[in-house]
Amino acid sequence: MPEVLLWTQLRQRPGGYRWRKQFPLDPYTLDFTCLSVRLTIEVDGEVHDRGEQPGRDAARDRFVAENGFGIMRLPAVEVLKNMEGCIMGIVAACAERGPPPPSLRDGPPPRAGEDFA
Repeated sequence: MPEVLLWTQLRQRPGGYRWRKQFPLDPYTLDFTCLSVRLTIEVDGEVHDRGEQPGRDAARDRFVAENGFGIMRLPAVEVLKNMEGCIMGIVAACAERGPPPPSLRDGPPPRAGEDFA
């Protein structure tokens, strides 16, 4: 459920950043990824604090970093309780890594036959 709610917000391109859901980075599938700034977001439920999962997450984070991506982990409970704060943090993390592509920052390009505004 937190992933669905976050995806609803990310689809609206906050800060002008475009997101992909379930991005494959073999052997993993990343929850949400912004390719323009190479940042991925993982939404972690409480299971991520149990047993061997913290070690698995650390290995995954190393792999993701070795492939040139930053990683931002958000607790599922935080997504549910503070969506606005999560989105602000996501946009700030993206901005630290670089601006959104000009085509997204400035809106869609004009269609054939339309004048520039």
